[in-house]
Amino acid sequence: MGTVTITINGQKVSAHAGQTVLEAARGAGIDIPTLCHHPALAPAGACRVCLVEVSGQRTLQPACTFPATERMEVQTESAKVVAARRFVLELIFSERNHFCMTCPMSGDCQLQELGYRYGLDHWVYPTYEHRFAVDASPAHHLLDHNRCVLCRRCVRACAELVGNHTLDLRQRGAQTMLCADMDVPLAESTCVGCGTCVEVCPTGALIEKRSAFMARPAELERIATTCSQCSLGCGLNVAMHRGQVLRLESLWEAPVNRGLLCRRGRFEALEDHRPRILAPMLNDGGERLPVSWEKALAEAAARLQATDPLRLGLMASTRMTNEALMLAKKIFLDTLNAGQRGMVDGVCATFPTAERGRLADLCASDAILLAGTDPSADQPVAAFLIKRAVDRGARLITAGKRPGELAAFAEMHVVPRQLEVAVDALLAAARPMVVYGSGLKKADRRTLQRLAGRARFLALQPGVNTRTASAVDVNGTLEPTGCDTLFVIAGEENGTMEALAAGIDRRSFVIAQACYDSPLAARADLLLPMATWLERSGTLTNTEGSLCRAHAALPPSGQSRPDWDILGRLAETLGLEDDPGLKRPERRTRRTP
Repeated sequence: MGTVTITINGQKVSAHAGQTVLEAARGAGIDIPTLCHHPALAPAGACRVCLVEVSGQRTLQPACTFPATERMEVQTESAKVVAARRFVLELIFSERNHFCMTCPMSGDCQLQELGYRYGLDHWVYPTYEHRFAVDASPAHHLLDHNRCVLCRRCVRACAELVGNHTLDLRQRGAQTMLCADMDVPLAESTCVGCGTCVEVCPTGALIEKRSAFMARPAELERIATTCSQCSLGCGLNVAMHRGQVLRLESLWEAPVNRGLLCRRGRFEALEDHRPRILAPMLNDGGERLPVSWEKALAEAAARLQATDPLRLGLMASTRMTNEALMLAKKIFLDTLNAGQRGMVDGVCATFPTAERGRLADLCASDAILLAGTDPSADQPVAAFLIKRAVDRGARLITAGKRPGELAAFAEMHVVPRQLEVAVDALLAAARPMVVYGSGLKKADRRTLQRLAGRARFLALQPGVNTRTASAVDVNGTLEPTGCDTLFVIAGEENGTMEALAAGIDRRSFVIAQACYDSPLAARADLLLPMATWLERSGTLTNTEGSLCRAHAALPPSGQSRPDWDILGRLAETLGLEDDPGLKRPERRTRRTP
């Protein structure tokens, strides 16, 4: 890509051919204010706050859309530019009821910041005297029309990033209002509750309910980590204030999701209110009694060593870190030779001769076949990327016994016996891609094998760290009634182990490593309290094989410990501390500005 040289405020600046004046200026550290612009969205040039004076141009030009050309001369703060920006801001402030004193975004509002920057200290034009509606129907956020500046950031984010097209504007002129679908409350619309609109809103029009009025931006500490709600491994920021988690935010530079988060990753991950297990517990005659970690680990080690390997079982959650899974392999498979083992989630089949696809390939595909999975329910960010591909012209074909949520965006839906039709359609495409899950049947896999040399295959693994769990051979056959001792690493599993708990022989000794109380915890003879995903560091391997790093945002609650720490201490109790494969990660915290 070629370069051009332009002059901004008398300073020579090099820019890539095709860059806008705004991009060239920011690359050189020159600040041009914006309001409707967001780096993750296509430039719109709607608000006119970024107007600049370009030599040879009759009028001021929006820096966010005006291309930089060779020998261009630009002034970003001339008297003419400043007067135009003040005029634009005076109009914006007059259009709605912008009273900063009662706004939860005061101190973190781009409009407020611009008002201070250009010396606005009073209303130049009469402001609205009537109140605008507030839509608080969504579970996690609200829309306050009084503070909306009609920048369309939320509209563009819903369309460009999420591919959902729920938001738009209705009416014209002074009557223009933001609306959802055919002007229905957000909770009744097609909104998927991902909160992307909240993240990009420059004012207090869209706010998260949980963290409103809790802290000013300068008081927040942000810690970058990896979401542990599904197998995509989305990066996010944990916004902290005085040791408390306020909210989860987009991390725009995250390699997997590029800032996209779903409802579970942004909101519901902080809504687990189950009772925590905060100390080791030993069942003594039907009564759970707290014990020291030393006694709990000694009891666990003694039980494990005394059990016949053929009647020793391991059940593992796929929410475990790579470090914990490797320790579990060393302890239960390599050393204790546990005869029975299993994990909570299934595993996607492999297509060894096919080219492996990545999430980033979805947007470049011209034909996508979705089979054996429903990402709208299980990996929503992947569903967003698929919808974006459809918006760009890709053909989507869904396959399964029943249409999933994405079938509404598909060109066709085929039942398993019609899968050949979908395969023929993909063979005619230039950049086909197959996205599949663990629900793919053996016969369907044989049919899809025809695409192995033509299409890229992306497996959407169930669970969280399923790839590593499968690689270390945790996935096997477990018969609970055939275990004298059963070690269950339940972690944060919610509702997935009730059947296991009900099927365990009453004579079996059950050791449960868990974060929350549950029927399994009630059945356990020995409880080992485990730290949650926000309380432990480590690594995860996502569904496409990328290594994702997690960083602790909180210290472990009570006496709970990270998954790898518990297993490492158990290994030491078993006398395996000298094994070089038992290295445990240090506590790591990555902070972002």
